[in-house]
Amino acid sequence: MALRKKQEGKLVIEQKRDLEIVRAMLSDAGMITTGLEWPPACYLVAYFGTEPVGVVGVEPSLDAALIRSVYVVDAMRGRGIGAELVAAARKAAHTRGARSLYLFSTAAGDFFKRFGFVEVPVAQLVAALGAAPQVKYYRARPDELAREVAWYLDISQDGVILR
Repeated sequence: MALRKKQEGKLVIEQKRDLEIVRAMLSDAGMITTGLEWPPACYLVAYFGTEPVGVVGVEPSLDAALIRSVYVVDAMRGRGIGAELVAAARKAAHTRGARSLYLFSTAAGDFFKRFGFVEVPVAQLVAALGAAPQVKYYRARPDELAREVAWYLDISQDGVILR
């Protein structure tokens, strides 16, 4: 992804290869940082001007991908940044060959329903994305996995022009 010029008062989302910003934001939010270095994964950071204000990760595996760690700093919530991050993650997953998009969320289900995600059995997500670091993290912690809620979105028609 090409780097875009950051301008005061403008939102820009760009892919980051340097994971220090990603790790710092997720740590500050109390989110999982295990597996960030997984080579197939990509992380997108939202900047408002020059300040990082949000992050999302995508962990692809064959024709499925996992959205992980959607986070927007408290002071910037309610401005559509989360929606922009989800849209960018969806595009990143699709360009990596994903036809199915999954995520774990126990608290933000209503947010993800706005984008068409539906709740599915956790076993479905685990079967589709067993190699993804976040899935491996939860599989190593069955008690935590048992508390998780899985969400799914069909993105197989993304980019298709229907006539």
